[in-house]
Amino acid sequence: MKTDIMLLVCLVVFGFLGLCQGGELMMNFYAKTCPLAEEIVKNVTWSHVSSNPNLPAKLLRLHFHDCFVRGCEGSILLNSTANSTAEKDATPNLSLAGFDVIDDVKAQLENACPGVVSCADIVALAARDSVSFQSTSIWDVLTGRRDGTVSLASEALANLPAATFNFTSLSQRFASKGLSVQDLVVLSGAHTIGIGHCNLFSYRLYNFTGKGDADPSLNPAYAAFLRTKCKSLSDNTTTVGMDPDNRAQDFGNDYFKILKQHKGLFQSDAALLTDNGASNAVELLLDSNRFFTQFAESIKSMGAIGVLTGTAGEIRKNCRFCPCAKPPSTPLHVDNSFLPLPAQESEN
Repeated sequence: MKTDIMLLVCLVVFGFLGLCQGGELMMNFYAKTCPLAEEIVKNVTWSHVSSNPNLPAKLLRLHFHDCFVRGCEGSILLNSTANSTAEKDATPNLSLAGFDVIDDVKAQLENACPGVVSCADIVALAARDSVSFQSTSIWDVLTGRRDGTVSLASEALANLPAATFNFTSLSQRFASKGLSVQDLVVLSGAHTIGIGHCNLFSYRLYNFTGKGDADPSLNPAYAAFLRTKCKSLSDNTTTVGMDPDNRAQDFGNDYFKILKQHKGLFQSDAALLTDNGASNAVELLLDSNRFFTQFAESIKSMGAIGVLTGTAGEIRKNCRFCPCAKPPSTPLHVDNSFLPLPAQESEN
């Protein structure tokens, strides 16, 4: 009876069953079934990041976009079919990247321990490992997710927060996923790395209220700089670094420093300063140690949204296809060089 009541409350608050099936994630879920799983994910991910330093932002965004639609169950990876357009082909997801990294990781894991490690867990681990490139892990990742079988473009449009959102819309979208205003502010700190396309913010430079004006909340010098990059409202190809002061793309709390200078690139960034609670959180996150501690907690909460565990979902052998879709005839390439050496042969 108590369980039924809790489920009813969950459905009322969150609106759909997927968010209520959380189950138990845990540290080292694959310790017995695939002991080298997390080491393989790290090795493959680091190999890709070493030749493409833009990947951390891309893989972190992939994780975020996966979790906000149906939960963290790998639906962002599924390809469209003849009968259905998948999430990855929805307009907000067309600029996503990193799918090839997930494919590569999955190939190595299928070679080492077939049918064991989920694509959903790979996304979560690869995001962490890419951001933590050549250093200790910035946050812990609980594992045990299973993969979903449904991916709908319409759900991406309905669930993902937009760069144009004001604070009310942002906080409502995060609350619908069980995330607090604190989580919203902390996770926005991921914008210290990565790039933004001009078409997502150029209206703030040229036509903020529809009268050919600029957003008055935007730092004037920064706005002038952005106009040298994005020369018109129709520019949909040029990109600009999310953090103008972080040219090395180091992950940290610089985002909050530039936000205080009114240099947030998107309207959704600037919106954090329009609410007293969010603005106070921004102030506290100017402390680097506090940011790293709280980011670890907030992304752990995000990574638990709507997870499938136990017997729910499936373990895909190919992250782009569920069993109901015909997989490609060419198997994924496996390169054993990514497998860790046995412990007795590893270098110290």
